[in-house]
Amino acid sequence: MKRGILVASLLVLMLVVAPAGAFSADNLLIAVDEDGNADITFTYTLSWLERIAVFFKIAEPEQELKSALEDACGVPVTVASAESDAAVFSVPGFASIQSTDEGSVYSTPGLDFTGAQEALDRYWFAPLVEADFSPELTTVQFPDGHEETFANQSAIPALSHTVP
Repeated sequence: MKRGILVASLLVLMLVVAPAGAFSADNLLIAVDEDGNADITFTYTLSWLERIAVFFKIAEPEQELKSALEDACGVPVTVASAESDAAVFSVPGFASIQSTDEGSVYSTPGLDFTGAQEALDRYWFAPLVEADFSPELTTVQFPDGHEETFANQSAIPALSHTVP
């Protein structure tokens, strides 16, 4: 019992004395396959405080990202894997496909990361965290290898690409 009080006291002291932590979105890769499904890999950097929260299951970044993707795409999203610095998602029907005379037109939805701050604000440690939800690099890959890239953008526009 005394040991538990000591550990809790040390954690509180660390929270009061330590500088604010930072969440940083590093890379977002959206790989669209021929059927319009997508594998989405999101890599990020967590602060020491966020790592503690994840360790104790107080926060689950992959679940917040899953929820944000489901809201943006309007389809169920599966967490394929999750680690302390990355999460991989499977999104069926991410891109809509339309056949034309020129080929198949793949249209992806826009993604807006500004709502992620609202999700963060629900946690007790939110005032201690400086968050940057704009990925340093976002890459959208289409089935023919064509790529669209965006740097440090908080919103990614809807895209269309024709695959001959």
